[in-house]
Amino acid sequence: MSELLELHQLVDSDAESHQIRRSKMHELMHSCYSCSFLGILLATLSSFFFSLCSVIVKELVDINPVELASFRFIGVLLPSIPILVYKQEDVFPSGKRTILLLRCFVGTTGLILSFYAFRHMPLADASVIIFSTPVFVAIFANLFLKEPCGLFNAFTILLTLFGVVLITRPSMIFGDTMSGFTDELFIDDEHDNMWGAVAAIASTLFGANAYVTLRALKGIHYSVIMSNFGAFGILYTVIVCWFMNVLCMPYCNSDRWMVVALGAFSFLGQILLTISLQLEEAGPVAIARSADIVFAFFWQTLFFKEIPNGYSIVGAIIVTTSVILTGLKRWSQTLPRESMMRKRLRYILLEVWI
Repeated sequence: MSELLELHQLVDSDAESHQIRRSKMHELMHSCYSCSFLGILLATLSSFFFSLCSVIVKELVDINPVELASFRFIGVLLPSIPILVYKQEDVFPSGKRTILLLRCFVGTTGLILSFYAFRHMPLADASVIIFSTPVFVAIFANLFLKEPCGLFNAFTILLTLFGVVLITRPSMIFGDTMSGFTDELFIDDEHDNMWGAVAAIASTLFGANAYVTLRALKGIHYSVIMSNFGAFGILYTVIVCWFMNVLCMPYCNSDRWMVVALGAFSFLGQILLTISLQLEEAGPVAIARSADIVFAFFWQTLFFKEIPNGYSIVGAIIVTTSVILTGLKRWSQTLPRESMMRKRLRYILLEVWI
């Protein structure tokens, strides 16, 4: 989902010009953070609100996922406007416009595909597949940015693919008797499940490319990227809805309130994620956001009465482990070389052998 695509940018962008400000912020928050891990807590709360967004997308079956995405983009745009005005940043900086538009396109397409996957797959299975986005960044970063892709990256990618196979269980591997994503009592439409899985995987690939474009936009303030992303996403989704003839207001009051809640939860999730990344490194925040998967399993069982089977649970554990390892890897790279924690992580991350 789009909230994961801001992880590196929010930490790495404009580092030199904001180094003094960030150090002062850390000093002010150090006493509170060291006691309560405020950044991790806010990242977890961000996952909570974003998981509620996916519940609303799955629940509002009478509203097209593309139209729902437009309300999600409103939640992205709103928090970025006051920051953009306060910072007096150039809204559409020259020299970066092409890559900025590319980032908006891949990010918007990835989010729309994720909404389609939430609608046509069990909530937890779709969340797990989409959550694996950071693992695949290494592939496209190597192709387009010539960044190294070592054995550790290959290991986590293969581990993630294995977990995704367990979740989707393609019939060519497991046979027709293993089709479906949950216990057979809860299978409604195998055809929808298949295309939902395709959308989830495609969303992951688009999301990984959005990460790469964010790295190429290093130095651009995150409010510029988020405001362009939100504005582009609203325009994109409205045009698509108009061509599909699905552009309409929700029919009943309950649906309208849920649409309002979608925008509000998106707003809260984005703000909490932004603040958490200002208080904590990207690696630990990415690990904390694995709570999204836990919430997804809980909501799926509570609201939709879909009980995940053993394959889905094992696949989710494998994918989550891979994402956590990736987050630990990034965190270890930010630690001083003489740090004892970095030395311990060398063994956990298999850096001695890989």
